[in-house]
Amino acid sequence: MSRPEAVTFKGNPLTLAGEAVQAGQAAPDFTVHYFEDGLHTITKADLQGKPSIISVVPSLDTGVCQIQTKRFNEELGALGDQINAVTVSLDLPFAMNRFCGAEDIKAMRVGSDYHDRNFGNSWGMLIEELQLLARGVFVLDAGGNVVHAETVPEVTNEPNYDAAVSAIKGLL
Repeated sequence: MSRPEAVTFKGNPLTLAGEAVQAGQAAPDFTVHYFEDGLHTITKADLQGKPSIISVVPSLDTGVCQIQTKRFNEELGALGDQINAVTVSLDLPFAMNRFCGAEDIKAMRVGSDYHDRNFGNSWGMLIEELQLLARGVFVLDAGGNVVHAETVPEVTNEPNYDAAVSAIKGLL
């Protein structure tokens, strides 16, 4: 399934693969990869037991994606290990690790969907024309159900930080 004109990039309509994830549904399964003394994975099962925020960005090598990741890192840092906080992109795990080290990102884990784009396809966030992820934010309860879902309509815009942070804090 594809969703034509689901988002825009600099005003140009683009197609998202898969169905949109909505608040009220169980979060789809996924596997993303990260680098920390070797390659490892993060799955939906790894997030069970704590409220989770999944921040989705096209690439940490762009300004808006950096702003989004830094802002969530700053705002969620005080919550410590009460939550899971993950940024997902198609950047390679090594580049994501380098970015986090250079920018002192400690509250957000990073996961790369480079391997098979299963996150992008199953969460309805893969831009078919660009083979990048759209911008969005999802908040899950401790049982893995979606309580907040935002796909930013214009990929170059920032998400609604206040709504996402309020949603995750409301689960504590």
